[in-house]
Amino acid sequence: MSRSARPAGEPVQDTARSAGLVALGTGIAAAAVGTAVIGGFVAAIARMVVTPDRKRTERVPIVAVDTGRGTVTLERSPDTELQGRYSLWFGSGTGHMRVGDVIGTTATTVTRRIIAVDAGDPTNARRGRWGGWFYLTPGELDVPVEDVDVPTPNGPAPAWVVRADDPAAPWAVLVHGRGVTRAETIRAVPVFRAAGYSVLLASWRNDGVAPKSVDGRYGLGSTEWEDVDAALRWVDGQGATSVVLMGWSMGGAVVLQTLLRSASARLVDGVVLESPVVDWHAVLKSQGQALKLPKIVRKVAQRVLRTPVLHRFAGLHRPVDLRELDMVARADELDVPILLLHSDDDGFVPSAASHDLAAARPDLVRLEVAHGARHTKLWNHDADWFDARILAWLTEVVRPQDRAGAR
Repeated sequence: MSRSARPAGEPVQDTARSAGLVALGTGIAAAAVGTAVIGGFVAAIARMVVTPDRKRTERVPIVAVDTGRGTVTLERSPDTELQGRYSLWFGSGTGHMRVGDVIGTTATTVTRRIIAVDAGDPTNARRGRWGGWFYLTPGELDVPVEDVDVPTPNGPAPAWVVRADDPAAPWAVLVHGRGVTRAETIRAVPVFRAAGYSVLLASWRNDGVAPKSVDGRYGLGSTEWEDVDAALRWVDGQGATSVVLMGWSMGGAVVLQTLLRSASARLVDGVVLESPVVDWHAVLKSQGQALKLPKIVRKVAQRVLRTPVLHRFAGLHRPVDLRELDMVARADELDVPILLLHSDDDGFVPSAASHDLAAARPDLVRLEVAHGARHTKLWNHDADWFDARILAWLTEVVRPQDRAGAR
């Protein structure tokens, strides 16, 4: 027998089969590893969508602060170069300044006037966080403010109340967006006060002020509406007969779900939405494209969110079905007037869905389009424009005194 001859009793086909099984096993193992990696990535994307930011990152480079001249120079970006009034946090959130007019630009920087430094020493700050908030508490408006607790399913949620002089005044309930607090909504207090409204500035679960939910995750409106429902019940207990709800960004999605799900929505005579999430599919598509995520990843992540059992990979207590939150598809279920305020250069929540909702319900929806104002900064960019649109709509469309008298 030659050296190349196989040992007696070892069939050729068995050798081939063994080699094939080894190759198949290796392939299956590799596929399993690849599937696990892809599955983990998709689960991470799904978690990212519903997980509140525990730490607000300061991403804006601060080039220079001149306290003598009262100026701050920042890296130039679509946000920092906007005209108007804004907030700048620094020192890991311990410092806060308000900035105003742009007084100079270069190709890479923008210099703005400092209106006030409310906390901290900005001279050594190297990075900051840009924001649309301007006021930190309603008391800065020289109005009477009450601190109240609204009973919610997760416990008492702090709220601010600014009452009108008339005890029978209609109410506005203001609902902030994702990753911020009720302080975001203070900007709308003056216009509602001017229109004769009492105002409740609400907090809701997982915002760092109100109690957390069981899972500590966003429901993207599918759970948070319960806290706005609680706010409506609170103002109902105060004798409210007419309420306007106003929501910013994700707060818009929360308000819209409140309209559809709350028994107390009978009190609501109108809704104002600023830079709202009207359809989460459009938002996630835009963000996915910005992150260069494959379409299949976005689609599967959405399936993870809505599928029982799989939703737990995102850390959710209950599934979140984005199809239920698509208000363009559900436009025929709306039955109160809506004022939509959106900038076409929003940069985070595309305005297309707002346009689509207005087109779907021209009988109910008035769309006012801003230009160059970015996301949730319409008041900051042009407070006169913001106030005038809301006041005109309240006067022309809602007419709470007429509605209250007709009840």
